[in-house]
Amino acid sequence: MRVLLTGATGLIGGAILRALVQDGHDVVCAVRDPARLPDHGPRCSGIAVDLATVPSVDDWLPRLHGVDAVVNAVGILREQGRQTFAALHDQAPSALFRACAPAGVRCVVQVSALGADAQATTPYQRSKRAADDVLRSLQLAGAVVQPSLVFHPRGASTGLFLTLASAPLLLFPLRGAMQVQPVHLDDVVAGVVAVLRRPPAPLETIAFVGPRPCKLRDYYAALRRQLRMPRGPLVLPMPVALFRGAAALAGRLPGSALDADTARMLLQGNAAPADRFARLLGHAPRDVDRFVAPDEAPALRTQAVLGWAQPLLRAMLALLWIWTAIVSFGPFPVERSLELLARVGLHGRLAEAALVGAGLLDLLLGLLTLWAPRRWRAWVWLVQLALIAGYTLLITLFLPEYWLHPYGPIAKNLPIMAAIAMLWALEPRRS
Repeated sequence: MRVLLTGATGLIGGAILRALVQDGHDVVCAVRDPARLPDHGPRCSGIAVDLATVPSVDDWLPRLHGVDAVVNAVGILREQGRQTFAALHDQAPSALFRACAPAGVRCVVQVSALGADAQATTPYQRSKRAADDVLRSLQLAGAVVQPSLVFHPRGASTGLFLTLASAPLLLFPLRGAMQVQPVHLDDVVAGVVAVLRRPPAPLETIAFVGPRPCKLRDYYAALRRQLRMPRGPLVLPMPVALFRGAAALAGRLPGSALDADTARMLLQGNAAPADRFARLLGHAPRDVDRFVAPDEAPALRTQAVLGWAQPLLRAMLALLWIWTAIVSFGPFPVERSLELLARVGLHGRLAEAALVGAGLLDLLLGLLTLWAPRRWRAWVWLVQLALIAGYTLLITLFLPEYWLHPYGPIAKNLPIMAAIAMLWALEPRRS
């Protein structure tokens, strides 16, 4: 079978592409940049199609020559520039679907989303539903498949859920009692392949969901068990308005999987009967208790913990530098600071300048710890390491008694330097 696939560079589309090639199909990938496609051998080819420009029916017709089936797996969680919900979820796929009948395409699979129905409330859901309705109005075989929360270790949303599951404490509206029905990516792909093998006629809408609904907090607990972590997390109630506000702020961060719309969809919850999906697969879909393979658990646990521990550590280090600057300029007696500098060999205006300069440098490092551009961060950590090492060396030479202080003001530099070194090592390097 010759299949035209859109969204082949995404998580779901990429997995569908691999499965179709392994199943012996010839796949034509309609993507913005065919050079980004992995090499899948002679059965995979790419054609340049920018869905953001909304190709018309006439644009699609020559590209569908000799195509037996179409799978649309294009999806975005956030709009960016020309990448809009209207263009990518509705207008471009709708034109593609309308071109399928005159082109003689026998089967169409639209990867939509659970919740893209009459109760849809977000632009994401409504745009998906618009294209779904166009496909349902046509005399074609196939299916509108509606996955729930899709689990895969490489997925951005999965990374967020694993991070939250690994945290010791969570604040969530309704204590996370909203219903979800997560589905594993492997089952989603198997379902798409099954539709292509035996296309439903007339076209069906099929919910791609796990075998049972569960509360969101129970999903977190199941993931945590599979990461081999102690029982938890402890979920405390959070006002809905506060959650919506925090999600709106998170939506301003590049790459964030949480924004106002995803928060609204989480608060809605969604679940659906799994019996039709199970019949399509020939077996029950994978339960949430079996999402994480045992050999993947250690690496996923480390990644999940770093998801919240790394930003928390950055925040605490920033607070340390900023508080040190504040104390230098105010609460701690300036005379005491000048006495210590005199023991190091600095006196008069030179000592005063050193005190002010050190305070300003501490303040700058605190601010950079929070807001330095990604390309600067490795240097910020190195400067902090050098500065603390320099302070520690001077104190060791001129004020050695501070090593014997019961509060350990100098000994504490050692774990702080270790934490900064870890942050430096975790910074991604340019290839």
